[in-house]
Amino acid sequence: MPATTRTTLRRSLVAAAALPVLIGALSACGYGSEAKNDDSAEKAPAAADAKKLSAPEVRIGYFPNLTHATALIGVKDGLIQKELGGTVLKPQTFNAGPSEIEALNGGSLDIGFIGPSPSINAYVKSKGKNLRIISGSASGGVKLVVNPDKIKTLDDIKGKRIATPQKGNTQDVALLNWIAEKGWSVDAESGKGDVSVVRTDNKVTPDAYKSGSIDGAWVPEPTASKLVSQGASVLLDETSLWPDKKFVITNIIVSQKFLAEHPDVVEAVLRGTVKTNAWINANPDKAKESANAALKAESGKALDAKVIDPAWPSIATTNDPLASTLKTQSEWAVKAKLIDQPDLAGIYDLTLLNKVLKAEGRPEVSDAGLGVK
Repeated sequence: MPATTRTTLRRSLVAAAALPVLIGALSACGYGSEAKNDDSAEKAPAAADAKKLSAPEVRIGYFPNLTHATALIGVKDGLIQKELGGTVLKPQTFNAGPSEIEALNGGSLDIGFIGPSPSINAYVKSKGKNLRIISGSASGGVKLVVNPDKIKTLDDIKGKRIATPQKGNTQDVALLNWIAEKGWSVDAESGKGDVSVVRTDNKVTPDAYKSGSIDGAWVPEPTASKLVSQGASVLLDETSLWPDKKFVITNIIVSQKFLAEHPDVVEAVLRGTVKTNAWINANPDKAKESANAALKAESGKALDAKVIDPAWPSIATTNDPLASTLKTQSEWAVKAKLIDQPDLAGIYDLTLLNKVLKAEGRPEVSDAGLGVK
């Protein structure tokens, strides 16, 4: 057999052998109408001969939001998969915290990127048995944007209709607390009072603003910048209300069962997220492009420059879960009578994160006294 023919045959056999692995890497497990399989290939799919960890796969959930940039970039650019080796990353996207928590509780999700309020609610409802927070992911990226023709000062908010994404979600709790500190009154359940709090899905909020059914919104990016592109003005950046201008907007949670059975996989994922955050912070412009490309792959449309350019700098990726700010947010929810006083002892397990940070020569982070004893 001629040498060229033998070479072609060998290449064909290698490609055929690799095909099932590639198909496995691209397959993802969906969850209900809120979950979406991510069929985009990671840039570094698991090799056929790569060493697997204690689990053959890990299912990771996140939102197609800029505040989930660590997941968007870490998955799309293969930075997390690289650390997993032969253990296949199977991504899922969600539109709301409750559906992601449901997937975690139902056993179809192992690790998730999610806001502090859903994390608190789920932990309390399960009496501390369903999840642990294992890392931070993002801080900031939340703004109060308003119709400048109707609202010119913060005092003008009284009597107006202000949207939040969902009753009891992180932005809803923050707005209710801000209203209370102004000395105004709102019923947290109905949203009625001195300010009308209108719970509106982020996908619908721009149309609601355009139609005039809301006068403003307390929302995360990129929704805030989408409203600004329609003529709204930023009246308040929530970071201005926090010490050091930092507060948790996204953290990483894990099923307690998965953490107990596969700590090596969880550690590998955290190595990937720590390295992803380092790359994002070192390459902000490239990271913005990568996040936008990931959003386009998820939704079919990238964000306009007039939206992503002002939105991106307001979000800080971080490994620190900023645990003290989660404790504060839970206190706000209690004050608003959305939840009873929660027992959050043990909600954090930062053991593996701090191990990874130490290996990377980075300072360890605190659980604010809420870690596993």
